Amino acid sequence: MTQEIRLREVIDEDLPLFFAYQDDAMAQRMAAVPNRDRPGFEAHWSKIRADAATVIRTILVDGAVAGYVLSFDRDRHCEVGYWVGRAFWGRGVATEAVRSFLALDPRRPLFGHVVKHNGASMRVLEKCGFVLVGEDKEFARAGDQIIEGLIFRLD
Repeated sequence: MTQEIRLREVIDEDLPLFFAYQDDAMAQRMAAVPNRDRPGFEAHWSKIRADAATVIRTILVDGAVAGYVLSFDRDRHCEVGYWVGRAFWGRGVATEAVRSFLALDPRRPLFGHVVKHNGASMRVLEKCGFVLVGEDKEFARAGDQIIEGLIFRLD
């Protein structure tokens, strides 16, 4: 069965779904991103949507909001990020969304950071042409635990 995956501009009605997707404990673990409460989430999205250097698109699968993909400036370089709701995992959604996004945002080099235990995200970046270029010894923290990551680059 073929699924239609496409990108479109983010609209306000997407945000409740994005909030629910980031509120999934397993997804938080895979991304090593802390959960935001509703006010923190809304403040974060207000900030990134207002940033002219940030490019964000909603991922649609057969018309349903599956997540988002974005690029943003961090530490003097451009990074790609994405979040896909768990119901859409394992279906090639992230890979196809990132591929489409790369055609939309031509900035290079583009970096991707992935926590070491997230093999699925590593494969997404590799399938999209990113190459492993280093390690991030302190990708994130979970309490006193340091979570290591990997750094990928697309030229």
